Amino acid sequence: MTDHHQHNHSHAHTGHSHSDPNNHSRAFTFAIALNTIFVIVEFTYGFIANSTALMADAGHNLSDVLGLLLAWGAAILSRKAPSERYTYGLRSTSILAALANAMLLLVACGAIAWEAIHRLSQPPLVAGLTITLVAGIGIIINGLSAWLFVKGSKGDLNIRAAYLHMAADMAVSLGVAVAGIAMIFTGWYWLDPVISLVIVIVIVIGTWGLLRESVQLALIAVPAHIDVTAVETYLRQCHGVSDIHDLHIWGMSTTESALTVHLVMPNGYPGDAFMDAIVQTLKERFSVHHCTLQVEQGTTDHSCTLHPSTAPHAH
Repeated sequence: MTDHHQHNHSHAHTGHSHSDPNNHSRAFTFAIALNTIFVIVEFTYGFIANSTALMADAGHNLSDVLGLLLAWGAAILSRKAPSERYTYGLRSTSILAALANAMLLLVACGAIAWEAIHRLSQPPLVAGLTITLVAGIGIIINGLSAWLFVKGSKGDLNIRAAYLHMAADMAVSLGVAVAGIAMIFTGWYWLDPVISLVIVIVIVIGTWGLLRESVQLALIAVPAHIDVTAVETYLRQCHGVSDIHDLHIWGMSTTESALTVHLVMPNGYPGDAFMDAIVQTLKERFSVHHCTLQVEQGTTDHSCTLHPSTAPHAH
């Protein structure tokens, strides 16, 4: 029996995009600085204008600054080299950060919804012009911050979380600005909590997918972009392979995945070049970055330890 461990750390050919981490660092630094300043400005003017909407939005923006700090920390930690205890490095911190981010957004939504419902019964008098101007600045700041993350958001769940935070904030600011303008001309102060509730629904719908995907990754599910059946079919079709079992695929981080499998090859170990070719195909075609392939000749019964009652097969 031969264990074949192949760790290929180059990500040049993967279907999952890997943008330059340094760009992310710059994006995080800029977005965190901008948003921290805006939180202080927004809260101060909310207080002056007697607008709980602006103060609530400042609180929401503060949760986003914390979310950005979480995501940035995870992006840095996920690049740490493997150690004796953490043999995969700290890549999976990006999964935890995406999960924490989604939960933070939902909590913030709950707080805004609670405030809005409370205010529907007794809409207070608000300074519409101040709200509109401050919210207008919010649209620009959040829009710019979201744009900084848009490039990395396709290939990295963690960066997508940061992008969703900023995009959601832009929607909140836009809603607040619209309510502000309407209140100046009509005096309908109930518009403010109503628009807040609409925005909360939009944010929850957007966050739900992020929460579901990060929970799946935390539970070592197969990443959404990998087709297990296609991987199994490919491995079974490899020359000399009569059967496969113990096929496991999981996400090591929000961007990288790993695979282990037992290949039953009656003619014995086919040589390193053959195994390297399989690993390369798994990386290029299926975006699996770290593969461990075990070759067996099938002379004894290897049943999967997770399914001891079953005959050898992939699951």
